[in-house]
Amino acid sequence: MENVEQFLEQLQLDKNITLDDIPNIDLYMDQVIQLFESKYSGTKRNEDDKILTKTMINNYAKGKLFFPINNKKYSRDHLLLISIIYQLKGTISINDIKHVLEKLNEKIVKENFRLDLLYTSFLALVEQNVNQFRRDFRELVSGTTEEIQHFEDEDSDYLEKVLLISSLSYMSNLYRRTVERLVDEIHREE
Repeated sequence: MENVEQFLEQLQLDKNITLDDIPNIDLYMDQVIQLFESKYSGTKRNEDDKILTKTMINNYAKGKLFFPINNKKYSRDHLLLISIIYQLKGTISINDIKHVLEKLNEKIVKENFRLDLLYTSFLALVEQNVNQFRRDFRELVSGTTEEIQHFEDEDSDYLEKVLLISSLSYMSNLYRRTVERLVDEIHREE
């Protein structure tokens, strides 16, 4: 694969909603959607894809993925939870997300839990994850390039991509299975 750095840059791995992105006032649903669209628009696979919709937010609310809103406005904590849900939904089911966030929602409501501190820790780990991913991806591309040299085929670029896709998919499955096991542990503890 040529231009590994350009490829990594196009993924926009460092796009996340930060505490500074969230205004200090509660937002209406349209403003929440606009915030997410503006922050993550470059991460969409297709131009027509939606980052967040009214239906999604309503389903999260009905599914009790976050605590109830006040006067049709979403607080800073709601936005942080929606951001976490946005990250989780690509890997685990809505039902699993509910199990993961249930106790956290209770802590926010009953104990005035500082979600902003947890979210800051989450972003710090995300930064570490992105840096690790960049290193791992470069190494994987290098290994794939070495492996493809065993083939004398005019479609070596295509075959290299097939190997890379297969390897990345395998790793994705390992992470997903690990996440599911952790979700099951949370569920058993409840």
